[in-house]
Amino acid sequence: MAQEREFIIQGVDPISLLGVNNTKLGIIKNHFPSLKIIARGEIIKVIGEHKEIDAFADRYDEMLRHLERYNVLTEGDIHNLLDSADEFVSGSDPAVLVHGNKGIRIVARTPGHHELVKSARENDLVLVSGPAGSGKTYTAVALAVRALKDKVVRRIVLTRPAVEAGESLGFLPGDMKDKLDPYMQPIYDALYDMIPAKRLEEYLENRTVEIAPLAYMRGRTLDHAFVILDEAQNTTENQMKMFLTRMGSSAKFVITGDLTQIDLPNNKASGLVMAMKILKNIEGIGMIHLTSKDIVRHRLVKKIVKAFEKHGDETR
Repeated sequence: MAQEREFIIQGVDPISLLGVNNTKLGIIKNHFPSLKIIARGEIIKVIGEHKEIDAFADRYDEMLRHLERYNVLTEGDIHNLLDSADEFVSGSDPAVLVHGNKGIRIVARTPGHHELVKSARENDLVLVSGPAGSGKTYTAVALAVRALKDKVVRRIVLTRPAVEAGESLGFLPGDMKDKLDPYMQPIYDALYDMIPAKRLEEYLENRTVEIAPLAYMRGRTLDHAFVILDEAQNTTENQMKMFLTRMGSSAKFVITGDLTQIDLPNNKASGLVMAMKILKNIEGIGMIHLTSKDIVRHRLVKKIVKAFEKHGDETR
C-alpha cells in the first residue's frame, strides 16, 4: 500500500539542493523510479512503498549533510551519493555507526566498510589499507566515537607520522602543533561531524580526545583507549613496532594507510607494508583491504584511482 511522507528543506537554499528548474531533482527521481516525488517550495512530497521512502530518506539526509558541510552539492555529488548506496551488501541493512551532529546518521556505506566494522568488532587490532577517498579514516573515527559514547573505552587517541609529503613543514609559522594541525585536518573534520563542537573542545581540553604526532606515543602505554594510527604507510618499520607495542589492556587499535602513497624519504621501507606481511596469520588481528569500489567521494575519484592503478601495473 502506497504511503506519503513530506520532507521540509531547512537550513539550506532549496535551489542548491534541487537545482535550477529542478534539474538535480530530476537526477534523484531517476534513481527512485518507483517513487512519486513532488517538490514545491521548501516541501518535498514523496509517495510510494514504505521501504523505498526509507531509502529515499537516507539519501536525502546524505545530500543535506554534504550541502551543509561543503556549501555546494553538484550533480556529480548527487550521482556519487546515490550510486554509493547501491554498493551495500545485497539485502543488508547498514547499521548506524554513530548519530552525528544535527541527527545525521553515519553508516557503513559500502561492503568494504561493513567488513571493517565487523573486523573491528571481532578483533582488538585491525590494519586497513585502501586508496584515497575509500573512507578508511572516517569509518575508523566513527567506530572510535561510538566506543567512547558506549563507554567501551575512556578516551580516543588519534595519531599520524609527521612525514612531509613533498612539502616543507619548516616554513610554516607557529609551534609544532600549529605546523602539524593542517596535516591532522581530516581527523578534525571527521570529529566535528560526529561530536558537537563545544563538547569536542572540552574533550580536547581534558584529553578525552587526543590528537598528536606519532613521535609523542613513544614510551607510553595506551590503556582503555580507542587508538587510530592514520597515514600509516608513512611509518618506518621501527616506528610501527614502537606503536604496536604501546597497546595496553582493554585497548582497540585501528591502523589505516594507502600503500600507493608512501612518502618516506630515502626509499625507507614502510612499516605498514611490513606489518601487513608479518601479522596476517595472528589470531585477534584483522586485515581489511579496501578498493576503488569503496570510494565515496566524487565519482571521478574512482576513475582517477583506477587510472593510476592501471598505469602502475603497466609500469611494473
